[in-house]
Amino acid sequence: QVQLVESGGGLVQAGGSLRLSCAASRRTFGNYAMGWFRQSPGKEREFVAAISWSGANTYYADSVKGRFTISRDNVKNTVYLQMNNLQPEDTAVYHCAARPFSTSHRTHDYDYWGQGTQVTVSS
Repeated sequence: QVQLVESGGGLVQAGGSLRLSCAASRRTFGNYAMGWFRQSPGKEREFVAAISWSGANTYYADSVKGRFTISRDNVKNTVYLQMNNLQPEDTAVYHCAARPFSTSHRTHDYDYWGQGTQVTVSS
């Protein structure tokens, strides 16, 4: 079992930055690929970014490529999402998720989910 707790959300103006954190409970965190997803009202949960268990490989949705950066610290059992040049369309609840070993962009491939943190971008 892996428990995930996100933090770092908030209200920011367009063009601003936020860094989200996701702390994992399990000591074998390094065996899990991690992903960030987001969901806004009335929309399905969508893929944002993913990182391999080692951190060597990262993947991004086209909508955030060049603006968002995913990273991880396996000593601290934490994955991060640095979000720059935020836009109103980035407004959503952001969730981190974990699955053993290999990365995926599909929500149903992930076994564990955090409760989410709200990100609101004003224009």
